[in-house]
Parts: sequence; structure tokens; C-alpha cells
Amino acid sequence: MKSSVNIKPEERRSVLLSAAYFFTLLASYYLLRPVRDEMGVQAGVDQLQWLFSATFIVMLLAVPLFGWASARFARRQLISIVYAFFIVALLAFYSAFLTSQSLWVARAFYVGVSVYNLFIVSVFWSLMADIYSQAQGKRLFGIIAAGGSAGAIFGPSIAVTFAQTSGTLSLLPIAAFLLGMALIFARVLSRTHTETPSEALGGSIWQGATEILQQRQLQGIALFIWLYTTLATFLYFQQASIVADAFASSADRTTTFAIIDLAVNGITVFLQLFATASLIKRFGLGRALAAIPAALAMGFLLLSIAPVLSVLMGIQIARRAGNYGITRPAREVLYTGVDRNARYKAKNFIDTVIYRGGDALAGWLYTGLSQLGLGVSGIAIVAIPIAVCWAALGLWLGKSSERKQNEQSIR
Repeated sequence: MKSSVNIKPEERRSVLLSAAYFFTLLASYYLLRPVRDEMGVQAGVDQLQWLFSATFIVMLLAVPLFGWASARFARRQLISIVYAFFIVALLAFYSAFLTSQSLWVARAFYVGVSVYNLFIVSVFWSLMADIYSQAQGKRLFGIIAAGGSAGAIFGPSIAVTFAQTSGTLSLLPIAAFLLGMALIFARVLSRTHTETPSEALGGSIWQGATEILQQRQLQGIALFIWLYTTLATFLYFQQASIVADAFASSADRTTTFAIIDLAVNGITVFLQLFATASLIKRFGLGRALAAIPAALAMGFLLLSIAPVLSVLMGIQIARRAGNYGITRPAREVLYTGVDRNARYKAKNFIDTVIYRGGDALAGWLYTGLSQLGLGVSGIAIVAIPIAVCWAALGLWLGKSSERKQNEQSIR
């Protein structure tokens, strides 16, 4: 049987370095993710909507700053600046937590990590696009992404161990070390490939807004993301509330969040390797996009009946793994049906502004529903029709995209 791993001898070193780079990068983030979630609980579950809004505002400020830097620094310098900034920030937070128990430090950390993950992954894929051609990307990006998935499993595994033995704060310097390793891999990769010093990473994301206004398909994708973030935020707030009630210990809460991440990433790897491609091929893009929203509607129905930790963890794990393993890959296929300008600029706008804006608005909506007296069960009932609309939109988007591509192939 012919191997599915098609790496040419001259590519092996670069692919290995790229996979190691992505491994350490996502290991660092997923080591921080349970700490971030715990800091959100410490800062107050009733304050999460403010944290989501603050994240959106900081992101709006950070994106043009990143665009300014990318236009003025060579690729290797830009990577060093971005990663060095976050390494210093992590160590500064570690020092601040050791000397202060202020809730404002916890809140700032929560916002910082929520912005952090947008940029470290963006820089990674920008470098990959520079190093590999389109033909190479089709063969090699899946292998490289598997390195990231392995890192996403490794990070929570370390978090589970160290949170119990050394405390939650010990995870911050470990994450900084892993990010430092990622920077080393990135610099080695940059040195082994030709780089144009004046080349920029891309234009401003604001240019993508006009593309969305002009194309119905992009409007549908933006709404799809908006509905996704609304339900994800609802579940996140419910998770924070139930976990805060279930555990009094910071280490226990951090461990619980890490276990969820570990299960999510383990299932995601399985789906990516054995299920995603066959599901899309067998059932079509529309049904693949609608599958997880439809399942989530059933999950919210179950949560409305039994609003307990075990049920919520099962739903959260299934939702996130399904999103990373099925919905996200299927969603990315939609962009193959739009022009190149929209594929980069409009997609960037949707993945950042629409995504974080949806988070912020959903946070306030959840708070408003809570103040009206709706608990976990009541809000779960409200979420069911939203999930149904999300599924219907996914079905329409997939069929519309496939129909458009079929028409183009006939011409």
C-alpha cells in the first residue's frame, strides 16, 4: 500500500522543523488555556461579559499595530518581535501573580491570552505560506498541522500534572519556555529559506469589510461565524458557572479545564485522520457544516433537562472536537469558491472582528438573560433555536458553494 505521507527527501528537514514549531506553539497556548479559564473564574463569573468586551477592544487595537509592524520589519524580525513580546508578557504576568492577588491582574491575563492565540498562529501560517509553494502545501500542510494537534494534546497533559503538583502559576514559565522554543524553530526555518526583507504579511483587515458587503456567500459565512460564537460563548459561560460551583480549589478547576482540552484535542486528531475527509465526501459539504450545529441543538436540550457538570463537559468536548475536526475544515472549503482578495482580506476580517465581536455581544446577551432570571436550563432552551438556525445556514452555505463550483466546472 502506498504511503499517504508524501515527503520528498529534500523537504524532510523543513517539514520536521515546521511540525516541531507548530507543536511547541500550540503546546504553549493549550498550556495557558486552562490557566486563562481559571483566571476567568477567579475574576468573577458575573464579570465575564466585561472580559469578552475588553478582549474585543484590545484586538481592535492590536490588529492595526501588527499590520504597521508587518509593513516595516522583515519576516524574521517580525516573528522575533511578536514572540519575544509575548514571552516577556508571560514572565511579567508570572511575576505579577507572585507579588499580587489583584483581580485586575487575573482579568488582564485573561484578555492577554485571548488575544495572544490570534497572533501566534497567524504568524506561523504566514511563515508557512512563505516557505512552501501551493503544491507543497497541499501535500505537506496536513502533516505539519498534525504536529500542532500533538502539541495541543501535550499542553493540557502538562497542565493536568503541574497544576496539581506545583500549582497553577507554574504553568506560565513553562509556556514561555515552549514559546521560546517555537521562536528558535521559526528562526532556523527562516534562515534556511530565501526571504524578501521588504515583504509584508498582508494588508489591513478593514479592507475585508467591503468584500463582505458585496458578496452574499461571504455574508453567509460571517453570519455562520456569528451564530457559532454566540453558542460557544453561551456554553463557555455555563461551563464557568457550573465549574465554579463544583470546585472550590483553583488547582481542581484548572485541572478540569485541562482535562476538557485534552479530551477535545485527542478526539480532534482522530477525526482529522480518519473521519473528516470521508464525511465531507460521503454526505456533502452542507451536511458536514450542519452536523455539529444539529448535534448541539440536541445537546442544549439535554442540558436544559440535566444542567450538571458531567453533561456540560460531554457537550463541550463534543462541540469543540466536532468544530475543530469537522466544522472548521468544512468551513475553510467555502473560501475556495471566492476570489483571492476575499479569501485573504475578508476571511481575516471574519476570523477576527466578526469572531471577537460575536463573543462580546453574546457575553452581554447571556448576562441579560441571567438577569431576567434564566438559569443554565433556561438559557439552554433559548440556545436551541439558535443552533437550529445555525444548522440550516450551514446546509445552505455548503449546497450553495457546491452548486457554484459545479457551475464553474461546466463552463
